Amino acid sequence: MKKANNRNLGLLFVTMVVVMLGFGMIIPIMPFYIEKFGAGGSAMGMLMASYAAMQFIFAPMWGRLSDRYGRKPILMVGVLGNAIASLLFGLSTQLWMLFFSRILAGILSSATLPTAMAYIGDSTSDEDRGGGMGIIGAAMGVGMVLGPGFAGWLATYSLSWPFFIAAGLSLATMVLIYLILPESLSADSRVEAKDQGNWLSQFKLMGAALRGPIGFLLLLAFILSFGLTNFESIFGLYVLDRFSYGPQQVGTILTVVGVISAIIQGGLTGPLSRRWGESNIVKGSLLGSVIGFALMLTANNFGMVMLTVSLFVISNSMLRPVIASLTSKRAEGGQGMAMGLNNSFMSLGRIAGPLWAGFLLDVDLNYPYVSGAVVMLVGFIFCMLWLNQEPVSAGASAITRESAARTL
Repeated sequence: MKKANNRNLGLLFVTMVVVMLGFGMIIPIMPFYIEKFGAGGSAMGMLMASYAAMQFIFAPMWGRLSDRYGRKPILMVGVLGNAIASLLFGLSTQLWMLFFSRILAGILSSATLPTAMAYIGDSTSDEDRGGGMGIIGAAMGVGMVLGPGFAGWLATYSLSWPFFIAAGLSLATMVLIYLILPESLSADSRVEAKDQGNWLSQFKLMGAALRGPIGFLLLLAFILSFGLTNFESIFGLYVLDRFSYGPQQVGTILTVVGVISAIIQGGLTGPLSRRWGESNIVKGSLLGSVIGFALMLTANNFGMVMLTVSLFVISNSMLRPVIASLTSKRAEGGQGMAMGLNNSFMSLGRIAGPLWAGFLLDVDLNYPYVSGAVVMLVGFIFCMLWLNQEPVSAGASAITRESAARTL
């Protein structure tokens, strides 16, 4: 049984690697697509924000659908959507086509992360939840390793090739999910999810969730995402303007970032969560991120850029999986809905973050990173005041125990 569960986690790992591969490829290539079509920083910010806006709207819906119909079919929809969107991005010859492909990607591929996290919530014990979420985080890190380096290398031949390959990998992954991955949500749990309302109640539930046990964690997810996008959304333009770096150099830096992130999330999240507690990790990571942002402003050559970016990533690598784990443990409703809400509030940060960072970049090259440090500092202060280690809700524990017993 343990072997079967490891296989399932491995397939989820591969799924998130493939999905994040497409996202990782866009970061070093996007500035050059924008330049090719005669657009500027504002268009780039809106392009990234449009993707995140669709995630914000649709992630909770996909999460609720996974509570109603099961994790497997919704995961397959997300991976198929990622394939179609990658293909369309590679075929784009005008700016509006880039927008269409990113909007489609946001609508469909937003099904993958909350569903994968909900699968982890179904099939792991409370003690192992942080480690399970860390596996998903590590997969995203690996995608960020392969994506930028892969895209940076292939971009010297064609800007489109990486996205065609990403589409093929997504289709292959969808087939593996169909053939291998078992369903993790029992029929009884799905019946309960059907009684929670319809799609039109999503935004009311989001408001109610902010007033519930996971409300502060959802705000933290927003703060984390907003702060991080002040780094990643403008990084390509930042180093292009300041150091004249091209796709290969940007890809190399982000590859190193991804390696570090994958190692820390996959290898350290579980052990450190059990030793120090997830709330303490959140506080320490936020404080380290403030320092990391400040140090990045001191970089004046390639080696220093690599070092300071790496230090920043070391500081915040565990934030996403640990916040997701806390949200999963404190959720009172379905795991899919809780993870969809988590992803949706992170998407809200990815809407505001790129627009804000793009605006500040036009004012001063350093302001986006100053802004990121301030946002992370606010999050740290909030955590010191309000984030405490709380007991797991009885409802979440019951769902987890039932699903884990069946899946394992």
